[in-house]
Amino acid sequence: MVKDFITFLDYTEAELTSFLNLSEILRDAWHTKVTPQNLQGKSIALIWDAEGFRNRVSFELGIAAMGGVAIQIPGKIDEREAIEDVVAYLDNWFDGIVARTTTHTHMQRIAKAAGIPVVNARTDFNHPCELLGDLAYIRAQRGGLEDLKVAFVGDATNLCRSWFEAAARLPIQVIQICPKEYSVDPQFLSVLQQKAIGALEVVHDLDTGLRNANVVYTDCWPKRSSQEEHEYITRRFLPYQITSAKLRQAAPDVLFLPCPPVTRGEEVSEDAMAYLGRQVYEAKKYLLHAQNAVLTTVI
Repeated sequence: MVKDFITFLDYTEAELTSFLNLSEILRDAWHTKVTPQNLQGKSIALIWDAEGFRNRVSFELGIAAMGGVAIQIPGKIDEREAIEDVVAYLDNWFDGIVARTTTHTHMQRIAKAAGIPVVNARTDFNHPCELLGDLAYIRAQRGGLEDLKVAFVGDATNLCRSWFEAAARLPIQVIQICPKEYSVDPQFLSVLQQKAIGALEVVHDLDTGLRNANVVYTDCWPKRSSQEEHEYITRRFLPYQITSAKLRQAAPDVLFLPCPPVTRGEEVSEDAMAYLGRQVYEAKKYLLHAQNAVLTTVI
């Protein structure tokens, strides 16, 4: 049976741990120039309907390094032809699909229609590959994920939901810190909490949420379409800006991982980006290896 990589919720703790283990193996192989040819003879279709160069570049490079071929599918999905028709053609030629779509519904339709594995490179709802890479880096730095406390500071974005999905399957604590009206959907949170292995929580006081956090993770402020909206978002989110002083309230060995694209002066201050624990560039090294682990496993 074809198994896709759409959400952490489709996998057990043991299976997610195996992805992390393989990420470390592939990282070591990359640095010794002996990357295994796990995709030799395989062809991967890339559907890229949303912005973001890091995932695309690392997917293309990783596929090539493992002996596979990646082909960008021209055009916008579901524009001139139905998604189901396009995917039926791709089934004829490819061994797997990596898709980055503007809506989660598009991703679900691709996965439902495909007879080959589909990997979620991001939707508006979640972002599992990005987070798997971050988890692999965090685990490598700490020696494990046990007793990990993650403070996610920001709106209920796709990354926020993926963090909560990770806490539902792994023994980690994830706290969203945000203005009240930007909290993750209570029903979504409640469903995950019912059978979660880890702990999931939302708080609205920045100092409380940061206390003893091992990882501080930020995301961009909500988009604004007018000056009035810009001023409102600034008023609501500026009190949640991460500064070097705020980072000192977290654990002494805190890893500060502001998710790119980073906007200095908004979700982070300039001095926070100079903080010793800021390791966002280093963490993204693991994005390629985590994605390669997923491709190796499902395709």
